[in-house]
Amino acid sequence: MAAGRGAYVWRFDSGRICLDLVATGPAGGTPRAREQLDGPGRLADWLTAARLVPPGTALSALDATWLTRFRELRADVDRLMSAQLALDDGGVDPASVQRGFPGYGNALDRVNSLAAEAPPGPRAVRGESGALVRTLSAEPGCAGLLAVVARDAVDLLTDPAARGALRRCAGGACHRLYLDTSRGGRRRWCSGEVCGNRERVARHRRRTASTSAATTADEKPRRISAKEI
Repeated sequence: MAAGRGAYVWRFDSGRICLDLVATGPAGGTPRAREQLDGPGRLADWLTAARLVPPGTALSALDATWLTRFRELRADVDRLMSAQLALDDGGVDPASVQRGFPGYGNALDRVNSLAAEAPPGPRAVRGESGALVRTLSAEPGCAGLLAVVARDAVDLLTDPAARGALRRCAGGACHRLYLDTSRGGRRRWCSGEVCGNRERVARHRRRTASTSAATTADEKPRRISAKEI
């Protein structure tokens, strides 16, 4: 799923909001990735697009401090998920994960601490059309919104089915994290429309180039007759 405002489009197709946050960073995984949360305004847009806050929610306290804290949570979640993938692949002994991934223990402590905070309380109120719409009981603070993402990370890491579905994109230039919920667990790419299509195009080009080279090699030089000289 994609959402956005203006010229920029956010992607929300990883299957979990904590993984969507990781994907906003310069090391988020996509080819030519750059820092997407490059200012408080961008963070406000992402919070709305990610549905952590309803459209139109006042975020008057949002400043550079919020930006720093969300980036720090993003780095911690990335570190924890990378360690989990290594554990699943058998490349790291669970008893030595802290030695294999420097900062793992501190990252886990920080995520747990953030998850202990209370998330914003939702309310159902009548909208202009008379239908019930979602709002929040009070203007959300940074700690409450961080708690939503941190709790999602804790839920993922402690749910055997969810953490067993954690994958990294097989795209040649992508290492985006996602949950594979496909039948049989055979999903290879973070997005079939993005990395999957990119890989199919690259495969077609390689096949075309190989065929063209083989055809050229099979062609024999034509003898020129005496009449043509």
